[in-house]
Parts: sequence; C-alpha cells; structure tokens
Amino acid sequence: MKTLSNDKITLQISESGAELTSIVANGNEYLWQANPKFWQRHSPVLFPIVGRVWNNHYTHKGKTYELGQHGFARDMDFQLSYEEENAVVYSLESNEETLAKYPFPFVLEIGYRLKENHIEVIWNVQNTGEKEMHFQIGAHPAFYYRDFNVLDEVHAYVGIGPDAKGLQYISPVEKGCVSPARHTLSTQDGLMEIGRETFACDTYIFDNSQVNHLVLCDKDKKPYLSMQFSTPLVAIWSPSAVHPDVPFICLEPWYGRCDQVGYDGEFKDREWMQHLKPGKSFTGGYTITLEDI
Repeated sequence: MKTLSNDKITLQISESGAELTSIVANGNEYLWQANPKFWQRHSPVLFPIVGRVWNNHYTHKGKTYELGQHGFARDMDFQLSYEEENAVVYSLESNEETLAKYPFPFVLEIGYRLKENHIEVIWNVQNTGEKEMHFQIGAHPAFYYRDFNVLDEVHAYVGIGPDAKGLQYISPVEKGCVSPARHTLSTQDGLMEIGRETFACDTYIFDNSQVNHLVLCDKDKKPYLSMQFSTPLVAIWSPSAVHPDVPFICLEPWYGRCDQVGYDGEFKDREWMQHLKPGKSFTGGYTITLEDI
C-alpha cells in the first residue's frame, strides 16, 4: 500500500489492481471502503473490457475466448514502476495468463498524481505486440453519500450541468448487456436526484460524449466532489435496487461499454472499442476534485 499526501488530502493506493483505496480530507473518507455486504471494491480499473461481453465469451479471428465482467486487470497485482513525492505509477504487463483470455501483448500503466485538491488518474496502454490491439478501459470509483440516512427520500444529487435537458441514456437489460432503447434523463436545474428508486434501471450509461463533468452534492445540494473527464461514455451506478441501504454511488468514466444483448460479431467490431497499432500508445484518464476543502 502506498500513501500520497499534501496539506489537504491523503490517498492510499494498493498494488492489487493498482486500485485507489482511500481519499481522506478534513477527517472525512470520500471513497467507499469496500464492505462486502454491498460491494467489495473501492475504485477498480476496467480493462481490457468495460462491462460484459455477451455470455462472457467473444470471438477474435474465428477463435472463442472467455472473459468475465470488466476484464482481469482489477484482479491482478501491478508493479510500482515510478514514484515521486506526490505521484506514483503502477504497471501490468501481459503474460501467459492474460494471453489465454485476451490474445494481445500489452503494458498497462495506472498513475495517480495529487495536486492541491485534485486527484489526477492517468491511464497509458501500450501495444507491445505485432498486430493491431483492440481494447476498452474505464473507471469505477465509489463515493460515500454525505450524511447518509437510509430513511431519507433523497440521498444526494448529481450535477450534470445546465445543458442536462434532453440527455439520453441506455441501461443493462439482460446478462449485464444493453438494449438499443434510449431514455431521457429527468433533471431539475441540471441536477439528477438520487433516491430510493433511482437505480431500478441498474445503471445510467451516457454515450456520445454527452457529459464531461459530474458534481456530487449532498442532500442540501451543496457540492462536495466533482469529476472531470473527456471519455466518450460515463455511467452512474449504485446497487441500491438490491440493497436499499447502500451508502455510496459510482461515477464511472469509460472508453467503452458492454455488448448489446445477443452480440455475436468479432471482438474488434464491438461498439465503442479502442484500437492501437503495433508499438503505439493510448493515454486517457480523469480528475477527481474535492470541492469542500
């Protein structure tokens, strides 16, 4: 476990999954602490897929591979490859185990940089093979509701901005995969109300770069955390449909998403795939800002 700190924030990062495990400021923990009763992760990286491939199988050049939800990187040990006072980088290199599930040689780097009240998360994917590489990558951080009370009708608000009217989303409908049906998000003054029934649809997935900024607000609509990103998709999820007393929400920037129900095409032709030529690199990420310190 590595610790990064400045005069405002203290972070902890685990080599297991290169996962951010704690964000503390002013005595408050912002990041969900992985109680297995609800969800036993903090902020996993999703690679080389986001969500599920249909029936947990995909086809690449006529061969079928098995790959579970969100891929394998979150469950593997990374190596610390760079460290300075307020930044660390972890790396994962493909091996015999990964190539059996995902036949592309790669190096995946996950970096964290602490700067004032900002936490920068940086992803770098390198294609170390001799053929074009196809992949997705995404984030899945979970944040506590402020002053959570299971009896409250409203637990929080998510600010999506003044242009939130008309935002379209899709949701998983079968085996973690989506249908093409699109729905219009209901907001008021750019705020999405989060209450007991909000996640009856499981997950809100906004595609086509509709959203690049989210603000998590308390029950009084006061902001305490925000997220900035340039990913083409972002999801909002909480398991409250299964656990009504769950005290957290996930804000998830994605370069990719799950299959449509019944997809049986080639892996490279899945929607929202990223593609890398041999020897090339992809860089992405997002920034978390603590707004109340």
